[in-house]
Amino acid sequence: MENLSQILPRVLVVSRRTVRKNKFVDFVGEYHLDLIVRYGCVPVIVPRVTGVHMLLDSFKPIHGVLLCEGEDIDPSLYESEISSLSPEELQEIRDTHASDTAIDKEKDSIELGLAKLCLEQNIPYLGICRGSQILNVACGGTLYLDLEKELTNKLPEERRTKHIDYDNYDGHRHVVRIVEKSPLHSWFKDSLDGENMEILVNSYHHQGVKRLAQRFVPMAFASDGLMEGFYDPDAYNPEEGKFIMGLQFHPERMRSDDLDEFDYPGCPAAYQEFAKAVIAYQKKLNSTMSVPKTLELDREMENKRKILVRSFSLARNMYAKGEPGKNPSKGSELEVGAEFLEWGLYDVYGCCDGPRGPQTGPAILCPGHFEP
Repeated sequence: MENLSQILPRVLVVSRRTVRKNKFVDFVGEYHLDLIVRYGCVPVIVPRVTGVHMLLDSFKPIHGVLLCEGEDIDPSLYESEISSLSPEELQEIRDTHASDTAIDKEKDSIELGLAKLCLEQNIPYLGICRGSQILNVACGGTLYLDLEKELTNKLPEERRTKHIDYDNYDGHRHVVRIVEKSPLHSWFKDSLDGENMEILVNSYHHQGVKRLAQRFVPMAFASDGLMEGFYDPDAYNPEEGKFIMGLQFHPERMRSDDLDEFDYPGCPAAYQEFAKAVIAYQKKLNSTMSVPKTLELDREMENKRKILVRSFSLARNMYAKGEPGKNPSKGSELEVGAEFLEWGLYDVYGCCDGPRGPQTGPAILCPGHFEP
């Protein structure tokens, strides 16, 4: 049986760094990996270690990329100035979100490199949380450095949205309004109440999309106006291997306490449609790969080949019958093979001084120089 890992399409997922027992450890949330496997793909974890951003070609073939959680993206990648926030406000943000505000430039380089590769080569891409922000930044969009300071505190109380709850990570929910006729609408339409386009989602972030890159179209908004999902309509057709999308919320975490039942039937749809696109992309990529053609000889070379084969065939038959030299009428035909052995091997192997003098050619041992 063939190795399934060589058959199933490959989805690259970049790890996140943490510290365990005073050492760095790379990890990826298992919910993401489980859904990738469930829908017929193989997750390939790209380690977040120094220098990997220069080795991305070594991970090919790449049939899809899924980018998810992580630290804040380096603001210098999307803002010409650090921020309008005061030094005191910036320090307060670092204190409040200590686990997220430590910039990881290597992870930024790896993920931006993969995002741009997907955009250039139309490789299916799904960004969850930070992964959606990476996608927006890769296309020229910008982010809020801190939602509470730059958005929430400027709104009336009834419009404010809590996007993160450190005390209730998985259980936290807030309302989002889905945009009609978007992919999200098709996935969650059976859970919507008539014209009410709202669902409750899980999120865990203090940053978000400020200015959406021009190529994207919104799919969902929180009550405070923050964009919670977007996609490229010109690069969305899962059946044809097209999928470029970012979701700020976490559909993979929207589960009941038993961890098996999702809040809505549409929760895993993003992963399912993404996997469908990855599978289609692999098929399309395989169909375009060039297959080496059988060497075709011109008529003159083909005639020479037949004469040479005839010469060796005669020699073989004479040797098998134990009658060397008893068939002088075949001598001229045998001379062809003898000449090949005398002159041709030196030309073919090119490593010895033959009867014609020093030979040049590929560095391959001739028959007399094979090691025992």
